[in-house]
Amino acid sequence: MRKTVECKESRIGKQPIPVPSNVTLTMEGQNLSVKGPLGQLAITYPREVKVDREDSGILRVKKVVETRRANQMHGLFRTLTDNMVVGVSKGFEKKLQLIGVGYRATVEGKDIVLNLGFSHPVRMTIPDGLVVKVEENTRITVSGYNKSDIGQFAAAIRKWRPPEPYKGKGVKYADEIVRRKEGKAGKKK
Repeated sequence: MRKTVECKESRIGKQPIPVPSNVTLTMEGQNLSVKGPLGQLAITYPREVKVDREDSGILRVKKVVETRRANQMHGLFRTLTDNMVVGVSKGFEKKLQLIGVGYRATVEGKDIVLNLGFSHPVRMTIPDGLVVKVEENTRITVSGYNKSDIGQFAAAIRKWRPPEPYKGKGVKYADEIVRRKEGKAGKKK
């Protein structure tokens, strides 16, 4: 005997997506293409959800079937669609901070060069569609129109030297709080 699963409506999935006037949408079946002043993005929806455009210029993501996977896809694809619309109209940015003696960053052409205490500088190629700025040699700003690419590149930079809990040295997000630990308790001067 199988239990019936009562599916609840996703709170995120129910919210409408406002579309600014400078963004054009193209829908073909389950494919949605979004074009704005900053760039162009496309997404393919799974068969569990569909997107509807209302006359007032807002988008709504709706479920086609009532299953657990449909509930999961409902909220996810609503958020992905909203990120696309906001990205091509306003853009996104992520800020990183280098903490440590001698830690610094510079942008050389299409590369970012990081000095993070290794015997060699770390050189990373900046992906297309992203803009990387360095202020005061220790503050890095990654910006662009694709939110997932920005987060992926910022995480790749941070991965070289995650902040350590004793002195707080490393690469951290600007809004990240590093929980500090006390050192050896036995040593007293």
